Amino acid sequence: MKLTSKLGITALALSLLATASAKPLKVFILAGQSNMEGHAKVETFDYIGDDPETAPLLKKMLTEDGTPHVCDGAWITYFTGRGDNNGEGFGKLTTGYGSRRNPAEDGGKIGPEFTFGIKMDETFEEPVLIIKTAWGGKSLFYDFRPPSAGVYPRTAQDIEKDRNPESGSGHYYRLMTSHVKNVLGDIKRIVPDYNEKEGYEIAGFVWFQGFNDMVNRDAYPILPADSKENRFAKYSEWMADFIRDVRKDFDAPKMPFVIGVMGVGGENAKGDGLKFREAMAAPASMPEFKGNVTAVPTSPFWDEQLGEIDAKYAKVKQMSHLLKTKNKSTPNKDGSMSQAEQKAYLEKFEADLITPEEAAMRQRGASNAGYHYLGCAKTFAVMGEAFADAILAMQK
Repeated sequence: MKLTSKLGITALALSLLATASAKPLKVFILAGQSNMEGHAKVETFDYIGDDPETAPLLKKMLTEDGTPHVCDGAWITYFTGRGDNNGEGFGKLTTGYGSRRNPAEDGGKIGPEFTFGIKMDETFEEPVLIIKTAWGGKSLFYDFRPPSAGVYPRTAQDIEKDRNPESGSGHYYRLMTSHVKNVLGDIKRIVPDYNEKEGYEIAGFVWFQGFNDMVNRDAYPILPADSKENRFAKYSEWMADFIRDVRKDFDAPKMPFVIGVMGVGGENAKGDGLKFREAMAAPASMPEFKGNVTAVPTSPFWDEQLGEIDAKYAKVKQMSHLLKTKNKSTPNKDGSMSQAEQKAYLEKFEADLITPEEAAMRQRGASNAGYHYLGCAKTFAVMGEAFADAILAMQK
């Protein structure tokens, strides 16, 4: 009888302890365009280990036998697609949740989500859920246009080229919010052990987008040469609207918010590139967002060595075009070179320009174009961890 009582008391104590230690599920929302999708192939992981500063991070990304890490306490749902063919992939967080041709299948790539989730899984005892929505080639001024910005007003060029209909204004904002709400309405579908009694907390949002706005001259007209204004000022305004709107839509008024500032090309941005980065970061300096919105520059994560090698390959590609078009500055200006001769010339041109060591480094570390941060896993890995650190800093 006494033993039974003691067992009962012990069970009760353990139950109370478990209840006291249980905490709400941590939910993080990641959204943006192609670089939030992520175009770094898993095959470039080993390059991370070549740098003593990032080698420890690689150990977190791989198991002892070299296979990709699978998080025990972090899950992900990733909503993406092409055109109207959107779909979802979900499961425990691991590699393969970067850019996907089929939303439901491992794409063999990573974006910022992988190391972001690893960091959060390490940090919190409670489970973590990442809700990621990203589509390549999407703008803030039109595709992700927040409700507070109003319906996108078509320009004369839009009408002439029959593009950007008003019905599509904010379409991807609506897809994003709809998916987030659908997931939060049935979390057990993604996280089987989700404790409904403890509930969830939306603990942060990461926005990583910008290229389609930066290159647009219609929504952001060129200003006179003597203008002191930033022609991308509207991006700052719409970004602030976006932050307010997602906080309202997700009932999270102080949700930590990270703006991933475009850093393609590294630290040497000039002209419009620099102005756009300034416009992206500007909302973080607004008094109303003090302490809960942070801009994280990604230019420091650009791989300078790979970037220099990539620039050399661009010269090879350019020479190929010049030869084919009989450019006057090439040996084929008179069109006398055969295809075989052009090929031989190009091979020598490349060999003289790019060393075998540089070619091997590119093969090891890069897997995509410059506007996708060269598809370098090292870049995306450091970036993802930086985004996580920024959110954690805002929670202190």
